[in-house]
Amino acid sequence: HSVGNRILRRHGSALGYSSGFTIMDREDQKDLINTVVASAGIDPKEIRFPKGDVLGEIFSFVVNTEKGLEPLLAEKFPYFLPLLDRIQDVQERYERKKKATNSMDFDDLLQKTLSMFQQHERIAEVYRRQFQFILVDEYQDTNKIQADLVDLLACDHRNVMVVGDDAQSIYSWRGANFQNILEFPKRYPDAQVFKIEMNYRSVPEILEVANAAIAANVHQFRKHLSATRESKALKPALVALNNSAEQAQFVAQRILELRDENVDLNDIAVLYRAHYHALELQLELSRRGIPYQITSGIRFFEQAHIKDVTSFVRFIANPRDEVAFNRMVKLLPGIGNRTAENLWQAWTAGLVAGIDDPSREKTPAPTGVNAPRYSFGERLQAMNVPAKSKKLWTQLAHTLDEIAPGGQPNPPSEMITSVVEAIYDDYAKVNFTNYELRREDLDQLAVFARQFKDVHEFLSQLALISNVDAEAAPGQTSDKEAVNLSTVHQAKGLEFHTVFVIWLTDGMFPSSRSLDTRDALEEERRLFYVAITRGRDELYLTYPHMRLSGGYGDVFQRPSRFLQEIPNELVEDWQVQRR
Repeated sequence: HSVGNRILRRHGSALGYSSGFTIMDREDQKDLINTVVASAGIDPKEIRFPKGDVLGEIFSFVVNTEKGLEPLLAEKFPYFLPLLDRIQDVQERYERKKKATNSMDFDDLLQKTLSMFQQHERIAEVYRRQFQFILVDEYQDTNKIQADLVDLLACDHRNVMVVGDDAQSIYSWRGANFQNILEFPKRYPDAQVFKIEMNYRSVPEILEVANAAIAANVHQFRKHLSATRESKALKPALVALNNSAEQAQFVAQRILELRDENVDLNDIAVLYRAHYHALELQLELSRRGIPYQITSGIRFFEQAHIKDVTSFVRFIANPRDEVAFNRMVKLLPGIGNRTAENLWQAWTAGLVAGIDDPSREKTPAPTGVNAPRYSFGERLQAMNVPAKSKKLWTQLAHTLDEIAPGGQPNPPSEMITSVVEAIYDDYAKVNFTNYELRREDLDQLAVFARQFKDVHEFLSQLALISNVDAEAAPGQTSDKEAVNLSTVHQAKGLEFHTVFVIWLTDGMFPSSRSLDTRDALEEERRLFYVAITRGRDELYLTYPHMRLSGGYGDVFQRPSRFLQEIPNELVEDWQVQRR
């Protein structure tokens, strides 16, 4: 991107830009896209249209993968296909607006450089002569446009050296193209391939498991890692547990034992496929007073989408909860801080008058069909709201009556599921670039809530967890001793004395989304390989036999197919003693 910037400063006039063009950051890009959306006559307050940062993500994918908008939406954002024509219009207006304002976004620094070289051979020739030797690091993470740019610059002299590990290509969801490294010898038939197979990090026992784990992939450069370190005669442990609670207990107990063996907590990592996999472990570590840090920096119950959905539950449990009310209503289009404050005043007016407050003790009333029934919905429907919010306000009213019929809260798990399906799912799609991951978190929240039948018990537990976490790690920084909790993606490039890889069941790791295609499954296997190779000395592979489902009852879990690909003699089966 830096090279592209320098080239465009010199030659941008060939594309209609002056040398003083502005490079927009993400916030600038979002603001400009929102301006364009408004100029296109689209009112996001009336329809659920993707927000500026979501559109920016879509346009970035289109540029970096060199795919058309329609196939890109079909593949990654199918719920926006009905809006294809409008999104296409916004995309075209956005491109024109950037040119009119002499502005470029981050992707333009590569895309416009490549486009200029393709359109102006004279300029391309200047840089082909200037850059006689091209070296690219982390080549497995490059996208289509980056590889095209390198190939175009090297098409005469062909002096290219790329360094990368095909077994660690795990970012296709970000636009990385695995074929770049895999087909490099085809694009450069005279290329020499040097395999770096000597490993200085891990003990031989861990590397044997890593070699076996990646062997099943068809598309790869075959390698066999060899260790420079001596054996410790400790095989990686394969640990099967009854359920996720036992899995969390095992990991926490083994961490305490490792600390007693003088292993620093900072040198211990628990890796997983998705953040919600660590939910029960976070609770168990907090209960045992074991400090931990999460690579995302945000604990499960502190995430925006979790707090958004639980605000509905909090409001039903306590209609005087102003914070919950404001958070809930501001999810609706057309309601900002001032409108929310006015709506709260209107709501509390009824409460102060002593009416319509199910939380207040009342004189026993008749039961049966003649009993007076409280309705959150009727109370909301009687309030004045902005015209643009009316439709979804009505939907909110119906949803509150659904989750608290007659003013009586449903079980918390049912409430969460109803809120997500009726209101929050559509909100999340247009507001978050990582909608699918957040939806998985919310589904897991509903599963977690199943252990509570009473809404107050559920909310009390959430509050206690949050406060225990805050007290356990006030202002925690990386120089304080704490166990590392991380997705495998975020742990790439790191190493630890001891690594636990948890939730190794089919549908969790590999993820359920990856089971549909061979390419996706092979990327999941590469992700498993990355997880294994983070460990230097000890490795624990764990999975629960049973897990709570979104419905009722436990669901039997199949061990990950990746575990079945590892020969039995390379791991040691640990039997956990039940107390």
